[in-house]
Amino acid sequence: MNLTIDNILLIGSILLFISLIAGKTSYKFGIPTLILFLAIGMMAGSDGFGGIFFNNPRIAKFIGIVSLNFILFSGGLDTDWKQVKPVLKVGLSLSTLGVLLTALSLGTFVWLITDFTIYESLLLGSIVSSTDAAAVFSILRAKNLSLKLNLRPTLELESGSNDPMAYVLTIAFLSLVVNQDQSIYSLIPLFFTQMIVGGLLGFGFGWLSKLIINKIKLDFEGLYPVLVISLMLITFSFTEFIGGNGFLAIYICAVYLGNQDLIHKKTILKMFDGMAWLMQIILFLTLGLLVFPSQLFTWSVVGLGLLISLFLIFLARPIGVFLSLALFKMKLRKRLYISWVGLRGAVPIVFATYALLAGIEKANMIFNIVFFISFSSILIQGTTLSLVAKWLKLALPESSKLLTTHDTLLSEYPKTTMKELKIEANSPAIEKKIVELAFPPNAIIAMIKRDNKYLTPNGSTVIKNKDILVVLSENKEVLNNVLDSLEIKPN
Repeated sequence: MNLTIDNILLIGSILLFISLIAGKTSYKFGIPTLILFLAIGMMAGSDGFGGIFFNNPRIAKFIGIVSLNFILFSGGLDTDWKQVKPVLKVGLSLSTLGVLLTALSLGTFVWLITDFTIYESLLLGSIVSSTDAAAVFSILRAKNLSLKLNLRPTLELESGSNDPMAYVLTIAFLSLVVNQDQSIYSLIPLFFTQMIVGGLLGFGFGWLSKLIINKIKLDFEGLYPVLVISLMLITFSFTEFIGGNGFLAIYICAVYLGNQDLIHKKTILKMFDGMAWLMQIILFLTLGLLVFPSQLFTWSVVGLGLLISLFLIFLARPIGVFLSLALFKMKLRKRLYISWVGLRGAVPIVFATYALLAGIEKANMIFNIVFFISFSSILIQGTTLSLVAKWLKLALPESSKLLTTHDTLLSEYPKTTMKELKIEANSPAIEKKIVELAFPPNAIIAMIKRDNKYLTPNGSTVIKNKDILVVLSENKEVLNNVLDSLEIKPN
């Protein structure tokens, strides 16, 4: 069966429904949801029960890039700067030096055991060098895993920020494979251009996006998430257009926005949570359709893929982690756990489509090996995250879980303290929007009494003189923070 304009909606919706139902029950058997999405795609393909023929790496690459935009942006919005700041240096070292060392060590191993050239081997190493944000975010959150010693923010920061480095290395070594006469030193300007331009534009677009979101007045609340999607895509595409790293730009932009006060922020976060899951499902289904099990599950691919995968899990990843963290004081068990959470998912497979589109000699072999590595990584590491955390005594009881700002915003915790606050004539809050007040996330202005009428406020509501604010907060301490943000002296 071929995918056509007439049947793609029906087929796509059926696969999406099956994936959701399968994902709902998967954790009863300890199976990560993402591997089921891949498996469903493979079973629906031309070699499976569905018989759907899909062999278009260009479309798969496009779907992959769009999906990664949503996944990385959602992960960035969920990154709490207060929790990330103490581990920032560790996370950045893992996402840059750690990725480079992993790529080099794995590439060298592949070169020694195969007939790949050194550049082809390093290309393969680069493609699978980063941990996968979609896999790490979804598995950690789905398992609701609470970890000691700032481990969770470290792992999420690394997985969200290391794709740009892997992308640069992939593009660099792919160009060396295609252009044999090119000097490796010519890649140095590419690296710095990608990282510097991507980083600067990420901050720039983050600041500009906040300004646009809070200043523009849209008629419907549901349009604000659409506005953010447009800003996200502009950030990525413009950065890529001028030679920067678009993945780095959108992640930095999202981290900036996620730690700012935005109009309808709760609506935006909820929408991106749902979109990130949708894009993960679509991405994994698409990549599952793209692979041919008859080519994948052969002795040459399985044998070589398993050997490379085991080397990556037990040697290359630990080498990258331990050497990149050599200058940091950190307990051995923490380093071991970071090494184990080296999940490979959809991102390496998406990067492998670049090799397919470049038409290099060993593109198909590289793609199949990368797919097998990702599949086995999710299966081996993804199913054992909780178990290894308990073995290393790094797991916390659920009652000890720290809530992020994102968790607080999306939760429906009852507010136990209520107080009416009157805005006096000399209050600096007058003529300011609620979003500009630096209001605590665990308190809300439920109503505003103005001219004997009650208003239901939102982030764009402007505070007026003599307004009476009905404030709900979790406790008196939070209420004191409210008074500070409004610059009202407590009675």
